[in-house]
Amino acid sequence: MRVAALYDIHGNLPALEAVLAEVEREGVDAIVIGGDIASGPPQPREVVELVRSLPAAHCIRGNADRLRDRELAGEEGLEWLFGQLGEEQVEWLVSLPFSAVLDDTLYVHATPQDDVTVVTEITTDEKLAGLLGEVEQSRVVAGHTHMQLERQVGEKLFVNAGSVGWPYEGRTGAYWALVDDAVSFRRTDYDLERAAALVRRSGHPRADEIAAENILESAPRAEAIAVFGG
Repeated sequence: MRVAALYDIHGNLPALEAVLAEVEREGVDAIVIGGDIASGPPQPREVVELVRSLPAAHCIRGNADRLRDRELAGEEGLEWLFGQLGEEQVEWLVSLPFSAVLDDTLYVHATPQDDVTVVTEITTDEKLAGLLGEVEQSRVVAGHTHMQLERQVGEKLFVNAGSVGWPYEGRTGAYWALVDDAVSFRRTDYDLERAAALVRRSGHPRADEIAAENILESAPRAEAIAVFGG
């Protein structure tokens, strides 16, 4: 089964549309939407509706999709996001499943235990082995840190598909993965200037910052790892 793993869209409709056009050319059997779908400008509502219209999509929930959780209360941009989404869309996001299994691959947002634990290239083999130890499948695909990664620990393979909407790769674009017998990391170009203009017009409280730092630029991996750790 050929699966397109699309993670961390964060409301970036132009990036998602560009990736889906490439996915269509690949002729995949299924799409996994790996969480953090709508949290961010410019067009969270349109992103949700597009994702829901995909006939072969398996959607799972990310930490930023848990919109009613107290830990998100007061987060900058949350009130804006609720203003963009309808109640039915919010309910759909918060009700998404934690994980999905396709063939011999487990898809989660961050780790098999939760949607917030960080795995990066500096995560120790011992820690990663512990996180994967009780997984029945031989491969786990995740996202959350917005950086593509492939790590083998014993008989288990851990993959980070990257971020469609807000990558931390040091190079702009939309990042995703094609999962087959092997994993192929992909990067898709899209109209960054158009996306940045849409972000600036969105009314989001951090619109200018997001346009400049998350759309028109991509934070270097080393900078992101310094923040995330492992």
